[in-house]
Amino acid sequence: MTRIKKHDLVHVLTGKDKGKRGEVIEILLKKGKVKVKGVFLQTRHTKNSTAGGVGGVRTEEGFIDLSNVMPICKSTGKPCRVRIKQLEDGSKARVSHRSGEVL
Repeated sequence: MTRIKKHDLVHVLTGKDKGKRGEVIEILLKKGKVKVKGVFLQTRHTKNSTAGGVGGVRTEEGFIDLSNVMPICKSTGKPCRVRIKQLEDGSKARVSHRSGEVL
C-alpha cells in the first residue's frame, strides 16, 4: 500500500514550486514519480502530425519525485505523515499520523 494515491491533495515540500498544493493526477510507482495538478509546469512545442492536426505550444505538468510531496490531512488541512493501520475486518487503511483519521 502506498502513502499517496491518485486524487489525493498533496503539499510540495521542495523545489521551485515549494509550498504549492494540488491534486495528484498520475503516479509512477516503479520510478517513484508523481504528477500534481498545477505544479512543475513545462512548455511543450508540438508540430501537427496529420493533415488536419493542430500544432503549437502547450503547457502541461511534469513528474516530480514522490519524496518531494506530502499528503494533506482532511481534518486539519496541514501536511501529515501517513501510517498504515490494519482494521478490525483485516483490511489495511491509510491513517493520518497528525489526527488519526483514515485518509
